[in-house]
Amino acid sequence: MEFTRQAGAAVMLVVLTLWLQCAGMALLIDWARNSLAKGLRAFTRWRSAMLMIRFTATMIVLHVVEIVLWAGFYRWRCLSTWESSFYFSAASYSTVGYGDVVLPPVWRLLGPIESVTGVLMSGISVSALFAILVRLIQDEDKTSNRARRREAFEDQVNDAVSINDVA
Repeated sequence: MEFTRQAGAAVMLVVLTLWLQCAGMALLIDWARNSLAKGLRAFTRWRSAMLMIRFTATMIVLHVVEIVLWAGFYRWRCLSTWESSFYFSAASYSTVGYGDVVLPPVWRLLGPIESVTGVLMSGISVSALFAILVRLIQDEDKTSNRARRREAFEDQVNDAVSINDVA
């Protein structure tokens, strides 16, 4: 019976974490698309860096919300204070797992499940950051290629004009 209760709680927490991550990532992807659609040409290196900083900070907030979700359950069912609940949840989610705060034996299955969930959610976040970075770099490469082609064309035009001046 205890395992069934732990498994049910784990499934509920994982589903809620996935829902938060997916909803948050959907909003962030929409925001990134809108930012990038406004024109990557307008993105200076400073603006590109600020986009990455804002996106990363928002993802960190999203992960903290997920940690608080698990901490809320730990506070409700397992641990006596919010501080120890948040601390345990953050240590588990981030896979640090110091071991100085432990869950009661009845609930100890949740720690490793939160760790696996945290790794997967962090992986989703990193892949989104990487996708935005690739998009920014690709556009910068396209812009620099266009500039090189334009310079080469201008050089050809200047050479043609100088030849006509001589003739």
